[in-house]
Amino acid sequence: MSDKTLLIVDGHGFAYRAFFAIPRLTNPRGEPTNAIFGFLKMLRKLADQFQPTHWVVTWDAGLPGERLKLLDTYKARRKPMPDDLRAQLPGIRELLDASRLVSLEQPGHEADDIIASLCAQAGGARVLIASADKDLMQLVNDRVTIVRQTPKGDILMDREGVVARYGVPPERMLDLLCLTGDNSDNIPGIPGVGEKTAAGLLQAFGSADAVLQRSAEIKNPRLRAAIENAAAQLALNRTLMTLNAALPVAVDWDRFRRVEGDPDRLAALFEKSGFKSLLEEIRRRAQPPPQGELFLG
Repeated sequence: MSDKTLLIVDGHGFAYRAFFAIPRLTNPRGEPTNAIFGFLKMLRKLADQFQPTHWVVTWDAGLPGERLKLLDTYKARRKPMPDDLRAQLPGIRELLDASRLVSLEQPGHEADDIIASLCAQAGGARVLIASADKDLMQLVNDRVTIVRQTPKGDILMDREGVVARYGVPPERMLDLLCLTGDNSDNIPGIPGVGEKTAAGLLQAFGSADAVLQRSAEIKNPRLRAAIENAAAQLALNRTLMTLNAALPVAVDWDRFRRVEGDPDRLAALFEKSGFKSLLEEIRRRAQPPPQGELFLG
């Protein structure tokens, strides 16, 4: 096992959580700043708790053409991003840039696929993924853990955590998603099959393909009929929900190394945002922080 710990942050997911977790804040010009403040606060908490040696923030960069070709209504039901949150994304990017924390995106691809590609390249390093996206649960293994930040504290979704929450191990999460679909992505599942029913089927038969092949053994006639009519949907869902771990992105250990941020640029951002206590704190730091420490509030 490597001595490296790579923290991968789901940028848009993190921004949404920050926006809704922090009551409305504004700068002296009346512009919203709660998402910027919340993003900073959540990053600092992760840094303090997990002490990553390397980290990177990933971002969605448009809907993936391959998935849209298969399902033209993919993610069609998602509500538009709130205007007050969209207005703060440049400030969040400015925060990351001033902190010398790399933002990574790939045109026409989702952050989930970037995250999968980085996990595939991380070698023996420990990987922590800060996200609430259940699609990413299929990436969990002995070295990859999901960190879900909640108001009641962080939840670590390692292998045991995935089994406890979903009733199946990480290597069967794709099968579970194929059966249930994903409302947030507008991917239909098998009618009448929720997470509990899907987990029970997988515990009994092993995989979604086996559920279909052995559908005659299902005692509930309505469920049996739904499964038998779902062969095409199951195949489509598997293609849609399999993460692409072969994007042309690279784990750049030099670029991703956790280093000291730029105090002058951070101070300028804090002043512009009206973060008075953070501005005072950074100005009190006459001496540079210890090697490897990054100021994030």
